Amino acid sequence: MNAVVFGVWMLTILIDTVGQLAFKAAAHESKTNQGLEHWWFMFKRPWLWLGIFCYIFEFVVWLAFLSLVPLSIGVMLGCINIVVIMLAGRLFFKEKLTRNRLIGVVLIALGVTIVGVGA
Repeated sequence: MNAVVFGVWMLTILIDTVGQLAFKAAAHESKTNQGLEHWWFMFKRPWLWLGIFCYIFEFVVWLAFLSLVPLSIGVMLGCINIVVIMLAGRLFFKEKLTRNRLIGVVLIALGVTIVGVGA
């Protein structure tokens, strides 16, 4: 994997993670989880808009990434986002990492490593 592909891949991971964390922050800030009041509160928060912006930007970066690697490799390498987002959720939102989740993370990381080495 050359430096450009690696850099674009890392950028997709960063943008996706920031977007997911922003969406979680928008949902987490709301004092109520019911109906339109919850949605209206989130709509007015900057976290929601940051998440939307990240997803739009990630769409462009993801297309760039897929133009550099075969689809089968790109999708497999994209799975590392699951690992990074789960660890970020633990770090920023104190979410639990159960034994089964940790086993899943290790298996995903191993699979991405195997695909990445062969790319």
